[in-house]
Amino acid sequence: MPGLSKPDSRNDQELVAAIHRVDPDAFETLYLRHRDYALKLAIRFCGERSLALDAVQDTFIYVYKKFPGFTLTAKFTTFLYPVVKHNALSAKHKAKRTQGIRGGGESSEGDALSGRADETATDPARDYADAPGSGVAKLAASLPEAQREVLMLRFVDGLALEEIAQMLDIPLGTVKTRIHHAVRKLRDDPATKNYFAD
Repeated sequence: MPGLSKPDSRNDQELVAAIHRVDPDAFETLYLRHRDYALKLAIRFCGERSLALDAVQDTFIYVYKKFPGFTLTAKFTTFLYPVVKHNALSAKHKAKRTQGIRGGGESSEGDALSGRADETATDPARDYADAPGSGVAKLAASLPEAQREVLMLRFVDGLALEEIAQMLDIPLGTVKTRIHHAVRKLRDDPATKNYFAD
């Protein structure tokens, strides 16, 4: 159809090389290709879409500032994961601090900010319920964070154990141990063991 551009067939490595050559479309293509993945991760870590959107924006600003000189030594999603996680958790902590300051109610500026926040607030539970893999996340909510994280990467994102190890910068054996203990805890927990019925 007229007016529709042909999808960019270049892989991520080729796009990174094109960005180094100052190709005006390459970074946008890289962003559009991975923004949904980044948003899904950000919602997973901060639970609220508005905060997640801020985290995604900060993530791609960070990526943009890595040029020139950026070298992609793994999958781009593997590179993005810790950056998105950091930015999402930072956004979550910042929001909590801001809410604490607003709770003091000592300044008119704080009241004004609080009013604006109330008008635009989203329901974190609703946002998270709509996120891909939220069912597994709720099932695994009782697990320690490290076990829950590898469980999500394995069974929601469908990553290979080796890729999870690379993404989290931990030994492969540690990934296997965390998944083993996570599944065993879920099987033994009265609240979740029915999900594992034969």
